[in-house]
Amino acid sequence: MRVWLSLILLAVTSVATAQQTILNSSYDIARELFQAYNPEFQAYWKEQTGEDINIKQSHAGSSKQARAILQGLEADVVTFNQVTDVNVLHDKGNLIPEDWNQRLPNNASPYYSTTAFLVRKGNPKDIQGWDDLAKEGVDVVFPNPKTSGNGRYTYLAAWMAAEEQFGGDENKIRDFMTRFLGNVAVFDSGGRSATVTFAEREIGDVLISFESEVNNIRKEYGTGDYEVVVPKTSVLAEFPVSVVDDVVDERGTREVATAYLEHLYDKEIQELLTTFNYRVHHPEVVKATEDQFPPVKLLKVEDYFGSWQNAQDTHFASGGVLDELQAQARRR
Repeated sequence: MRVWLSLILLAVTSVATAQQTILNSSYDIARELFQAYNPEFQAYWKEQTGEDINIKQSHAGSSKQARAILQGLEADVVTFNQVTDVNVLHDKGNLIPEDWNQRLPNNASPYYSTTAFLVRKGNPKDIQGWDDLAKEGVDVVFPNPKTSGNGRYTYLAAWMAAEEQFGGDENKIRDFMTRFLGNVAVFDSGGRSATVTFAEREIGDVLISFESEVNNIRKEYGTGDYEVVVPKTSVLAEFPVSVVDDVVDERGTREVATAYLEHLYDKEIQELLTTFNYRVHHPEVVKATEDQFPPVKLLKVEDYFGSWQNAQDTHFASGGVLDELQAQARRR
């Protein structure tokens, strides 16, 4: 009897293991990327272990996703688009260790991008660089920096470009940013809704988003209807990933969740990432795709703002610089 009971328990355990499920909490515009990656990982995991794995996805603005996890969303892994949204899982929830970004290569960022512009056919407003976005009569669309990592990258990229242009003169930088923010036609909550506003509702002269996203949009909505402009100077946009330690330890999914993130660094997946117009680190893939990505001077947030946390506290907190500039823009 005990032998049969043990065999039954072993069979139940084996089935549970074979049907293990993980949840990936990701940023708003990563749906298609992970729809492509997840079957690749499932096949890889099956080959490596003989086990099946079910992968669920959750998508929204990365800050909204981070808040959801702090409020109880049991994500096994996060694949975000901004460091601060991962940091908050340690700072406010102690769900991950402080050194989470040292556990994987390249600051735990398996791929990266920059910020670029999508304009309509013929580029009727002749938008070539950041300074053009502050000109009178240019309507700009990008996500709200309060809710979207994508939007924060755009705001910080514009600030850093102005700092480069004006040699650090803060009065000129603030004047530029006030005019730039005054040109925003719509502040959507996330990157995907900003895409809908620009491409489907046909609002705005330029959509600002990740280089990867604007190229994907152009391909999806019609290469003849849009043009991509990559400014000569822009921000280094890293895409940090981490297991959520409290969740994987409670659910017993640490091994598969870790492998899910590590596999993103393998050559075949780095190649897959470039098909979604992400820049990658694998040297062979970089060389093979060098014609795909125009040269751009990538500026690091830490070099201009001290740290991501300082940028967050100074510019995006309630009453911060962003709020001040928006108030000034409304008074113009």
